Amino acid sequence: MKTDSISPLPAPLFDLPFEGSERAAELIARINEFLLGELDALARTHGVDHEHGADRSLLQQVWKRSQALGFYGMTLPQAMGGLDLSVLDHVLIKEAIYASGSPFAPHVLGELSGPPRVGALARQATPWQLQQFITPVAQAEKAICFALTESEAGSDAGAVQTRAVRDGDDFVIDGRKRFISGSPFADYAVLMASTASDPAQREITAFFVDLKSPGVRVESGYKTMAGQSHTGDIVLESCRVPSANLIGAPGRGLALALGRITVNRLLHCPAMLGLAQVALRDARDYALQRRQFGRAIGEFQAIQHMLADMATELSAARALMLGTARQIDAGSEARAEASMAKLFCSETAFRIADRAVQIHGGEGIVQGRRVEFLFRMLRMYRVLTGTSEIQRNTIARELLAPRA
Repeated sequence: MKTDSISPLPAPLFDLPFEGSERAAELIARINEFLLGELDALARTHGVDHEHGADRSLLQQVWKRSQALGFYGMTLPQAMGGLDLSVLDHVLIKEAIYASGSPFAPHVLGELSGPPRVGALARQATPWQLQQFITPVAQAEKAICFALTESEAGSDAGAVQTRAVRDGDDFVIDGRKRFISGSPFADYAVLMASTASDPAQREITAFFVDLKSPGVRVESGYKTMAGQSHTGDIVLESCRVPSANLIGAPGRGLALALGRITVNRLLHCPAMLGLAQVALRDARDYALQRRQFGRAIGEFQAIQHMLADMATELSAARALMLGTARQIDAGSEARAEASMAKLFCSETAFRIADRAVQIHGGEGIVQGRRVEFLFRMLRMYRVLTGTSEIQRNTIARELLAPRA
């Protein structure tokens, strides 16, 4: 998985000082070399692009190589080999990964199925669970997904209908999890199920579930509007899970799932803005190349104003993201600010992609053009990980809460 050829790093949109640490800058340089060298060559060899994803065996190769280079587990707790990054550094590194435009961007840190899914569980897991589930994921030997969403439990996370009933030393779990990212190539799931004796009660408990166990299967015959099959349903029919797989205390699953929700909301923003940078860069380059009426369309004021608005809104969204990261690093809970960032960054990134399609004209609506994919991908972020409406609810609740 080595190559002597490295694709050139895209020129920055503006000449801005780097706002993170020296260590983050060094990591970004090394990760870009990985993305634009080895992974770019791997993508060309195997025909991987934004429309055509890699299979499990190829992803495993990427995970293992990223782990060997020290990237894959960087977000883990320091005791597990993580780098103890500040939130600001984490945001900047993730933004740079997605701004590279690489189709392997989600897999360098294992965001769909790797260490970011289990790092927050380290304090709750038993020594046996650490050895059995978390360490293999951290070492890129196994993949894991997070299974909360159901057809009737999305924004209302407590409305989980999947049930886990105690039977001796096991729990018997029945239910269906819906739209679970990373499930088609996962080995394990961190799965939320109701353990209440009364179905009307809300008692959500977390379990490690081996997806190869009898009574569990992953159905992934559908695609999201982004076009790839990274999402599936987990179906459980009388699946027996040992009580040793229970994570933390019974009934504490939802608190465990939402324990880092503020930071997690913020950490979706660099992916959106990294992709928005790609869309703006592609639109700018196309405007310089495409000619109409004897000149480049970038000379027309209508195009210039669209590009100016795209750049201005991107800068505003990025400032909000970085400011929120600094607040969290300074000890602020920043609940409202993280929701503001997720709301504004997702809505802004989609507007940027929409204008990028408009600038490309007919070329922009043809499948295979990157801006067309970015339009679909960035539209999804307005729904994923908490809809814009849920973010507004959180912001309003924090704004209207009584202050001491």
